[in-house]
Amino acid sequence: MSRDREPPINLLWYHLFKWTVVSPMLGLYFRGRVYGADQVPKTGGLVVVANHASDFDPPLLSAAVRRPVSYMAKEELFGVPVLRQAIQLYGAYPVKRGSADRSAIRAALKQLDAGWAVGIFLQGTRTADGRIPDPKIGAALIAAKAQVPLLPVSLWGSHQIFKPGSWIPRPVPLTIRIGAPIPPPPATDRQDLEGVTAQCAAAIHQLHDLGR
Repeated sequence: MSRDREPPINLLWYHLFKWTVVSPMLGLYFRGRVYGADQVPKTGGLVVVANHASDFDPPLLSAAVRRPVSYMAKEELFGVPVLRQAIQLYGAYPVKRGSADRSAIRAALKQLDAGWAVGIFLQGTRTADGRIPDPKIGAALIAAKAQVPLLPVSLWGSHQIFKPGSWIPRPVPLTIRIGAPIPPPPATDRQDLEGVTAQCAAAIHQLHDLGR
């Protein structure tokens, strides 16, 4: 049976990590601005789609939408003591190497049924400028199967956090803009999936072009 909210222990961990680590870093270190947080559905399954340019993007995105966002993680990470418990509490779900598409879809649907928001970067990997030149249809497929809305989010400035060859984050200004929810595709036909994927990418680019 589906739920309306994430499990209480996960909510507690999310708020603890958000208010002690992520929000202070976003607000003070990165001088972050968040627009459109009122667009986020507070309960129920949701697919959050965004551009991706930095390893900082997942926690920043979760903090901006004001609810936990569950992401896939390599199965190997769940074999590490302490780390396993931490990433599970923050909503991560394991994906096996070599079967990422099938296992990721099954795991994401399970998270959505439990009331989570599931985060998916449309490009599937990081890009140097935060744009989405080749959006993948996986997010639309998951939204269609679960019949939950997609929420477009633009992360502006995160591509500048790290200089090439450096592991020290730079205090660059960040802006996160959240768009209006987009209805899921009515079916899993490729044409429907591609159409909604293009709509999501266009919405993210439109938000991204607003800049700081």
